[in-house]
Amino acid sequence: MTKNFSQTAAFIWSVADLLRGDFKQSQYGRIILPFTLLRRLECVLEETKAAVVAENQRIADMGLPEEAQEKFLIRASKRPFYNTSPMDLSKMGQSDIKDNLNTYVQSFSKDAREIFEHFKFEEFVGQLADANLLYKVVRMFATTDLSPEKISNHEMGFVFEELIRRFAESSNETAGEHFTPRDIVRLTTSLVFMEDDDALTKDGIIRTIYDPTAGTGGFLSSGMEYVLELNPDAVMRTYGQELNPESYAICKADMLIKGQEVNNIKLGNTLSSDQLAGEQFDYMLSNPPFGVDWKKISGEIKDEHEQKGFDGRFGAGLPRVSDGSLLFLMHLLSKMRPITTNEQDDSNGQNSNQGSRIGIILNGSPLFTGGAGSGESEIRRYILEADLLEAIIALPTDMFYNTGIATYIWILSNKKAAERRGKVQLIDGSNLYSKMRKSLGSKRNEMSDDDIKTIIKSFGDFEVVDARVLDKPEEVKSNRGRQAANPKAEPAKTFASKIFATHEFGYRRITIERPLRLSAQLSDDAIETLRYAPKPFDMVMPALYEKFGNHWTDADDNANYGDLSAVTLEARALIKADFSELKEKQIKDVLDAKIWQDQLEIMNKAKALQAAIGENQFDDFNEFEKVLKQALKDTDASDDMSLDAKEKKQLLDAITWKNPEAEPVIKKAVKVESPLYGVFSYKPTNSNKPAKIVEFQTDSDLRDYENVPLNPEVTTTELIESYFAREVQPHVPDAWINTDKTDAIDEEVGIVGFEIPFNRHFYVYEPPRPLQEIDADLDAVSAEIMQLLGEVHS
Repeated sequence: MTKNFSQTAAFIWSVADLLRGDFKQSQYGRIILPFTLLRRLECVLEETKAAVVAENQRIADMGLPEEAQEKFLIRASKRPFYNTSPMDLSKMGQSDIKDNLNTYVQSFSKDAREIFEHFKFEEFVGQLADANLLYKVVRMFATTDLSPEKISNHEMGFVFEELIRRFAESSNETAGEHFTPRDIVRLTTSLVFMEDDDALTKDGIIRTIYDPTAGTGGFLSSGMEYVLELNPDAVMRTYGQELNPESYAICKADMLIKGQEVNNIKLGNTLSSDQLAGEQFDYMLSNPPFGVDWKKISGEIKDEHEQKGFDGRFGAGLPRVSDGSLLFLMHLLSKMRPITTNEQDDSNGQNSNQGSRIGIILNGSPLFTGGAGSGESEIRRYILEADLLEAIIALPTDMFYNTGIATYIWILSNKKAAERRGKVQLIDGSNLYSKMRKSLGSKRNEMSDDDIKTIIKSFGDFEVVDARVLDKPEEVKSNRGRQAANPKAEPAKTFASKIFATHEFGYRRITIERPLRLSAQLSDDAIETLRYAPKPFDMVMPALYEKFGNHWTDADDNANYGDLSAVTLEARALIKADFSELKEKQIKDVLDAKIWQDQLEIMNKAKALQAAIGENQFDDFNEFEKVLKQALKDTDASDDMSLDAKEKKQLLDAITWKNPEAEPVIKKAVKVESPLYGVFSYKPTNSNKPAKIVEFQTDSDLRDYENVPLNPEVTTTELIESYFAREVQPHVPDAWINTDKTDAIDEEVGIVGFEIPFNRHFYVYEPPRPLQEIDADLDAVSAEIMQLLGEVHS
């Protein structure tokens, strides 16, 4: 056997050739993975196997309690697990192999035995026996050397990852949900731990590491390896929770082999059922699933948010239900150890004032999704205002097995170094990669040790790095098809780092209003539209009237107006064919004569008002309202011309329209002028009357929003007023700031928002190609087309 993990995994996966035909492809992994684990555990225990069997025989007749027996056997095993059976895979004969194998597995200690239960191992053993394949599978694994001398724990992690990837591909599952590529694991782990290198080398160090999306345990293993390389005497305690049973079983087995307390590895949904509630950790690492919705658990999440607030995990806010990435980030923040001034050690032998560090991998969405006041923005606001974010690192695309999208590492801490306080470092590492010789799923790129060191050094130096060109080979382009005569030069691959104050990602979103300007005219066409009710009847009633109502007269006393009883079937057929969106109740309403007669009454009132007012166009709605009010009063004295609020609204909607040349519509008169906030001194055009101080009605169609960058050195009032005077007022003099829109937290005008426009900060302008080159390419293409056409005609 070779140490190459890919070849080892390929050899193990060749068991699938035996299974083909008797098992579905989706079942291959559920057989191969537990057998691989079984063989690995067996190889790990081989050195002390005889001692454990002998010890088990010695204490068998002592009548000791189970716990006492376990202590004797663990001491003999020199591992936190054991197997008391004298058998192993190589000693199982062909007869009774099913019972022998099940007995062998049951001879493991409890924690190891439980791992196989999650794989439903006994069930698949029975199926293999029924298919006469069990002996062949057992023999194949018995000859596979998975001992620690041949394959280290680190390499074994690669083997499991490769097996899971193959399993996911064969069953159309998502491999990336179960594990993170090891190059990304190394980078993230180093970024999280490196700031504490000095502390981690001290004697008697005890630290905890946690992964809420543990997968197969890659982050937990990497964290342990990092610390133990610095300090072999350090004690690392691992904690984690995983949703997928197979991944959980592998993670638990890995931790078991490494001597960890496997009861700290939990199975279940971290967000809806936190099985380590109340626990706090020194280091946290996570690669949560990208863009996975949380609709199924929304009840539990919303309840915790509303009932517990900041006493729970999700007090800052809730992201949209289509992407739960930020929920995992808030979950991690809730697990941070607080910083205190107490230098006494806590019960775990740790300094209680040491705080925590977090590394989490997210896609681009959490950087900017959601405007001011949204759940995502409020979460970013909480993180930045609490000064928890140290850095964000942009990774190359095509780094993960299940997606090629852009991804980012967020590094967070509540114990920032003095020079980092109030600041955030953005590192563009998107070009630090090399092409893989062979893609693994969507993973086509990988980061070399030098690439990782470049990012780590930049993070450690905490300095601005202007975009510098990397020594990277150019991308190999396809030479298929026609090549441009003057191909566009590829942009240089660069690396850069920038540092920002936390407030630079914040803004205050102010609402800009403008006055409503209306013209009005009681024209025949406008009045005719009142024959029909507004939505949802504004389309169906004209169609019914055209087909069935042309004989109706408009007299108020016309009792037959709107009567469709004689043509109900035909009318229903028309509605079903052309207006299928109408519900049954709406169909019944539109077929009832009452709705038609109500509209006729409104239309005839409008005609009466037209007779009193005339058909002139009013470009001052304030004046028109006075004329309308007087006309209603005058005509009401002789006829029943009163209009209720609903009828008046429908009338005005029909006879008015927005006109930028019209006078603004007055809402009310006030006493104190304040133009910035919508209180103006106003006098109508061509009017000799004195000016009045008024507020105008707002035009929702002209409403706009401005994002004013935060500046902690000035007051909110000064901030928004200076911005408005500089950026808005010169262009729209009649605009004003809406003071009703205030922030829920600071209660000042405008709503605070935060976003991290990563790509915008690292964008490098690329000038377009010269027109001469483009023209030359077009000429060449045209000539080629003409030549081809000539060949066709000839």
